[in-house]
Amino acid sequence: MEKIRWGILGSARIGTEWVIPAIAQGKHGEVAAIASRDPETAATLAARFQIRKAYRTYEELLQDPEIDAIYNPLPNHLHVPWSVNALEAGKHVLCEKPLARSSAEASILTAAGRRHPELKVMEAFMYKFHPQWRRALELVREGGVGELRSVHTFFSYFADSPTNIRNIAALGGGGLLDIGCYAISVARLLFAAEPRRVSASLSFDPTFGTDRMDSAILEFTNGTATFTCSTQLAPYQRVTIHGTDGWIEVEIPFNAPIDRPCKLLYGHQDEVEEILLETSNQYTLEVDAFAEAILQNGPVPIPLSDAEANLNVIDAVFKSSESNSWITVGQ
Repeated sequence: MEKIRWGILGSARIGTEWVIPAIAQGKHGEVAAIASRDPETAATLAARFQIRKAYRTYEELLQDPEIDAIYNPLPNHLHVPWSVNALEAGKHVLCEKPLARSSAEASILTAAGRRHPELKVMEAFMYKFHPQWRRALELVREGGVGELRSVHTFFSYFADSPTNIRNIAALGGGGLLDIGCYAISVARLLFAAEPRRVSASLSFDPTFGTDRMDSAILEFTNGTATFTCSTQLAPYQRVTIHGTDGWIEVEIPFNAPIDRPCKLLYGHQDEVEEILLETSNQYTLEVDAFAEAILQNGPVPIPLSDAEANLNVIDAVFKSSESNSWITVGQ
């Protein structure tokens, strides 16, 4: 099959450490260009990854007729504007999560996508492509835990540098947008529904003004999801799924390693089964799935409506913490 020629906007670590290598290892793509506001950085990365073209501005990359799709890992406040610019330039767009800082902001990109139905746009929630999540979902859908009643997520890391973009409020920093979005996404995925209302408590860093520890309850029709995420706690992540007849624990739910198998613990019928999943690179699976949608002119695996729905819940979590009350999602 023909390969998609990718352009990379910026020098974000997720791009250089994960996505660029993932595209190179995939079946359906090649990185053809990279752009950085620092020309020296662009040239250095182009040499490191044997990328043919290095641009000093994002605009120059978008005007390159040889680029089919762009990957946008820029700071959160630049996700929507540069994704819209890419669409207007005739490029398909894979935009890093969160797609936007709010559902209202995401609707701007959705509108741009409607103006260009010939182009594909997708939010990059890579965890959904890993075999461990396909297996966990299969177990839940087949009734392996009985009736699903509870999902709990814990996700944390420690970052207290004032220059880290996650600690800069004006750039869309903070824990909820950075990692709380995973907890909300996975709850919606497992329940296959939207929460009706949420109750949340957010703690803000007095210097940065960003949310540094967030806890919330999401109320679904048939159960609840709870989560805590933090940018200033020891690194840890886990998802536990509980039903009337069993439970599943996802050991490394989001930053799945690419050099060893992942593991699920599955408790049922008074036994605990260890399920090992094949070693996989979830980023390669993601970029190949997006490329296949382009090459086959099919639907993207994650529609923009899912991104907007996730941001609806994020909006409600922020509002709940501000008002110290339950908030109806979408209100």
